[in-house]
Amino acid sequence: MWAAKSSATCTDRLKCETGNSKRKILYWVKKMSRIAKKAIKVSDKLTVNIGSGTVTLKGKLGEKVLSIHPSVSVVQEGDVIKVQPNEQSKAAWAQAGTTRALLNNIIIGVSEGFIKTLNLVGVGYRAQAKGTTLNLNLGFSHPVEFKMPDGVSVETPSQTEIVLKSSDKQLLGQTAANIRSFRKPEPYKGKGIRYSDEVIKRKEAKKK
Repeated sequence: MWAAKSSATCTDRLKCETGNSKRKILYWVKKMSRIAKKAIKVSDKLTVNIGSGTVTLKGKLGEKVLSIHPSVSVVQEGDVIKVQPNEQSKAAWAQAGTTRALLNNIIIGVSEGFIKTLNLVGVGYRAQAKGTTLNLNLGFSHPVEFKMPDGVSVETPSQTEIVLKSSDKQLLGQTAANIRSFRKPEPYKGKGIRYSDEVIKRKEAKKK
């Protein structure tokens, strides 16, 4: 019964498959990667150079170069940057969305920079920044010394607060994660190193 209905609806299988493909493409064009469709506004204090397969952005906090995927094109129109896929496919739109997000992060990074704050919770837990080295007392038998990577600066406004700054969002996030890994927050008392906006899901202590 189903086969008869299908053959009556569409007798040419190739034509049906072609029509379905076109509908899928139109669906992805309308629904896929809304981020890629948003233009990025560029300040007049930022220098943008779009080359062959690369985009160079220079601001007051440094210079960054982003490699562009072959399926994506980047164009500048006045004070805005637009990212466009070179073909109407799911992969191309995904790459366009990723490229747009990376470009936006670089623009914010070289213009304003990023900040990540960590808090220490625990009796005797202390942090002290000395130049490019972060000294941590985390309840171990020895202090922990963490050397900051190039491009990331550290400050300790108080003994229980660590402030990291960088123009590279990915590097900043990885550095913060590395510091947090020395003593991750435990769920019973909440002791450890946590992000300032992190919420620890607490557990009830085991009753004897």
